Amino acid sequence: MNASELHIPVMLERCLELLAPAIGRPGAVVVDGTLGLGGHAEAMLERFPELTLVGLDRDAEALRLAGERLARFADRVHLVHTTYDGIDRAIAELGIAAVDGALYDLGVSSMQLDLPERGFSYAKDAPLDMRMDPTQELTAARIVAEYSERELARIFREYGEEKLAQRYAQRIVRDRATHPITRTGELVDLLQAATPAALSRQGHPAKRVFQALRIEVNQELAVLERAIPRAIDALKLGGRLVVMSYQSLEDRIVKRIFQARSRSTAPAGLPVELPEHRPELTLLTRGAELAGEEEKARNPRSAPVRLRAVERVREAA
Repeated sequence: MNASELHIPVMLERCLELLAPAIGRPGAVVVDGTLGLGGHAEAMLERFPELTLVGLDRDAEALRLAGERLARFADRVHLVHTTYDGIDRAIAELGIAAVDGALYDLGVSSMQLDLPERGFSYAKDAPLDMRMDPTQELTAARIVAEYSERELARIFREYGEEKLAQRYAQRIVRDRATHPITRTGELVDLLQAATPAALSRQGHPAKRVFQALRIEVNQELAVLERAIPRAIDALKLGGRLVVMSYQSLEDRIVKRIFQARSRSTAPAGLPVELPEHRPELTLLTRGAELAGEEEKARNPRSAPVRLRAVERVREAA
């Protein structure tokens, strides 16, 4: 398995362009918080020969493959097995006080999607797994088997924005009473059978349910809520953070945190804004940037991406 053949980095040149003023400096350190198969990391290390990279990933197999891909840069690379909200601990353990840049490419990695046995895809029959870190205990099969109808409906509604959340939850609870649902194909068949014919033509009925299960298994939104503030706090003055989201729930979190920390915190009515109330960040993108049509044609996985970036302009109070 060759990592470079499995992974086409999304919006690569734009990421490099946004990060360059910060990580192109001599002795700069960048954190790739979602290392995956190392495509963005490899490009950064090639482009900036004095750059040191800290790569984080919760998937040990991804770390192994990325390590092989980045072996020629071994003296400038530190790989850490952790979720991306572990950025503060990871750099502290390496003796790094602050970093010049950070990149988060959220969502499922190419390897996780392309290996059927990982259970992320509703297009291929496989065990209902969906763990980004195969060492953790919670799997999609366990959620489907053990969560109450109310809990299932909640995650389908909140994490999948699924209009038929209650209907699907009822069907799962009914069917699992007679036989265990342990494979993706079984769940897909169940969802298709529970979908009214009039709605079955509005996209695959499993898409949003699988997204919701994946988010619950990996606690993706909770991790993201912790990760973005910690990444901002880890930046040096002039440091930059780039985040790519692939669904609206992620993007809303990123947008909210970026906007909150790019506004003044001065109480209304103060005649002069004190330094400690000035914004910590400046926004580098106007809203969320999308991949161009050429890239979408070349790399279909870039179609839903929303890219946002910020620069740190004030130290924390």
